[in-house]
Amino acid sequence: MRTISLLQPKQLTFGLGCLEDCVRYVSLLTERKVHIVSSRSLRKVVEELSSKLRENGFVVSHDFSIDREPTVEMFQASLKRLDEPQGICFIGIGGGSVLDVAKLLAALAGSSQRVEETFGIGLLQGRGSHLVCIPTTAGTGSEVSPNAILLDDAVKLKKGVISPFLVPDAVFIDPILTRTVPPAVTAATGLDTLTHCIEAYTNKFAHPLVDVFALEGIRLCASYLLRAVRNGEDLEAREGMSRASLYGGLCLGPVNTAAVHAMAYPLGGEFHLAHGVSNAILLAPVFRFNMEASIERHAIVGVALGVESTKNEAEAATEAAASLERLVTECGVSTNLEDYGISPASIPQMAASASTVTRLLRNNPREIGIEEIERLYRQCFSSLA
Repeated sequence: MRTISLLQPKQLTFGLGCLEDCVRYVSLLTERKVHIVSSRSLRKVVEELSSKLRENGFVVSHDFSIDREPTVEMFQASLKRLDEPQGICFIGIGGGSVLDVAKLLAALAGSSQRVEETFGIGLLQGRGSHLVCIPTTAGTGSEVSPNAILLDDAVKLKKGVISPFLVPDAVFIDPILTRTVPPAVTAATGLDTLTHCIEAYTNKFAHPLVDVFALEGIRLCASYLLRAVRNGEDLEAREGMSRASLYGGLCLGPVNTAAVHAMAYPLGGEFHLAHGVSNAILLAPVFRFNMEASIERHAIVGVALGVESTKNEAEAATEAAASLERLVTECGVSTNLEDYGISPASIPQMAASASTVTRLLRNNPREIGIEEIERLYRQCFSSLA
């Protein structure tokens, strides 16, 4: 068994209404300035949090500019807006895009290091600011991961910063905050969570300590994702998906994802598909491709999804792939790339871009090169079926 390190927040608070615990936590900090990163859709929640912090003597500033998946330019603009980068507690409250920007701001505020110098694994030099993350979607798991993703428009590809310095000091997961997330976003973020867990469990570098999180995350998604999509007021489903998202995030540091995410990056970078939608489109084709490399693990995923445990491994894995296709469709996500305005003529360029994401492709349980990537993309076009 290989050595593994689990890097987690010093404090993780989970539960309905726990946003109140965040106020108490921040009130005990020595920093008296708070900078909240969020999106315009969460202005009411942020203003309520800000009012309580001001009552406790804090100077509070806001950045509501992160309303889509962030680019390098968006991050740089957020960094420039900071009046005084020293002595600030950064709070990210929002989806994965917001949290990624908050994490990078906390690390690079007042630093001489440029964000372009940090893309990759272990290149970030440090973090001098306190960091609190509050997710409002059940999806990326960014609140507990050492990862942050930005779109580099120059090459039309998403790039990751992976560093232990990006793990927040404290996390507050309040499923009530996810209640108003629209069905389409609930579906996309939930399918992202499911992809994290499946890719972690079937990963070449899978580990028993992480398998526990991954399998439970898969079971929770199978039980609660459709319920949350169909009825956002279903708090049991929202709580279940918030737990699944947390477990998926805990998988990202020590094991991470693989070919699905690598192939999803060009779809987001070139064609601006939502990250969770990109993953959902590719999940079943890549799952089928990888099955022969680790049939037992893919069969166990099937059981976690609800496939009968009495089936043999090949049957269970095959049924798991079909189950994933049904779930994606029932969530309202089309798996035909042509429905998003993407032409089959784009396949060579997408494959070339995906093949450069070696930090994820090396995790894939089955060897995958540019020819295999092209073949998998072709399966996502109904006109080529």
